[in-house]
Amino acid sequence: MPSACKLLRFLVVSLLVANLPALSSAQDAKSQIQAEISRLQQSLKDQPISDPHLAAVSSSISSDLASAAQDLDSGRLYLSLEKLLQAEDLLRGARTNAEKAEAVKSGYPAFEAEWKTVSQQLTEINRATREKNWANSPVVVRALSETALGRSVPLLDGGRGFALSTKPSDGLFYLGQAEGEAAFAHFASALTLTSSASPFPLRSFLPELIKLQEKTNAAFRPPRSVQLHDRFIVLNSALKLAQELDAQKFYAGALYQYLEAGRHFGMLDAPPVEAARQPALKAAIAEASKKFAASKRDDSMAQLFLQRAATQLAHADGSASSPDEFRSAQVILDLLIPSYLSASKPAAPFQQTTAKTVQLTLVRWPYT
Repeated sequence: MPSACKLLRFLVVSLLVANLPALSSAQDAKSQIQAEISRLQQSLKDQPISDPHLAAVSSSISSDLASAAQDLDSGRLYLSLEKLLQAEDLLRGARTNAEKAEAVKSGYPAFEAEWKTVSQQLTEINRATREKNWANSPVVVRALSETALGRSVPLLDGGRGFALSTKPSDGLFYLGQAEGEAAFAHFASALTLTSSASPFPLRSFLPELIKLQEKTNAAFRPPRSVQLHDRFIVLNSALKLAQELDAQKFYAGALYQYLEAGRHFGMLDAPPVEAARQPALKAAIAEASKKFAASKRDDSMAQLFLQRAATQLAHADGSASSPDEFRSAQVILDLLIPSYLSASKPAAPFQQTTAKTVQLTLVRWPYT
């Protein structure tokens, strides 16, 4: 039977890789990323998303791909990868929703067959990513790959849940998203991007995550819990994913999601950035970016968030930044960078409660 298992593994990987561009070891990372952006843009041009219910999704994909290309041309490679991940997820979701709708009309067994195929793909990609030697890769590339894998399984399970509780076609978009996340994880792990800097000291970030969760729980009180309902949802979503990644020892992904959750938490109380302070903020972001780019340690994670802040303060099309974009950039500089630097140190000891607890998973936040 070992030979049969090897054959199955080969077929599963071949099925996924067939949908990805051929990667040559001679290509540099920028060429690889540009090729993937162009492939997705061409796919969207050749096969537009025609479902009127997905018009907003189609617009988001186009915008993400255009931004990814612009960031890549401007030297913001890590930010370009982050936006490519967003586009890959949505495009594969929309494609699966359109291409498999007819196939699952016969009922749930047909959906289950599709589900099993994607599940096998995810299992193999998960294994391959865990076996990859990330020693010479920028930590942020590893983080994006691990985050994509971390999202893929809940999306896969969510698709199955919708297919069972409503109708099979309702689970297709999530099934496609899971496939898209896995495709990106595979793509990121195959990038020929190396770093000669000393590695970032990865570890479990559970102490920081527990502390941030406690602060979030304390902040979830009316009227703010109502006024900032959407912010609390994405904040808790990032925290949940970070803890799941940490439990799987995907520590790069856990750090990335911890910092993203910290940004959302900081936005709860961040004051407006007055016009008089905006030039100083732009200068400080530029200075911090220059400092981390010259670091002898792998500070690519900090560079990603600073690249995001820089684009929030200077739009490629010359349009004005929104008040929230100024606030986000300020939060990245004042809160995220200190949190990042603290995360590079050994974890502070913490005491976990010994009392019996009950863990509740909320499907959606209550309007209280």
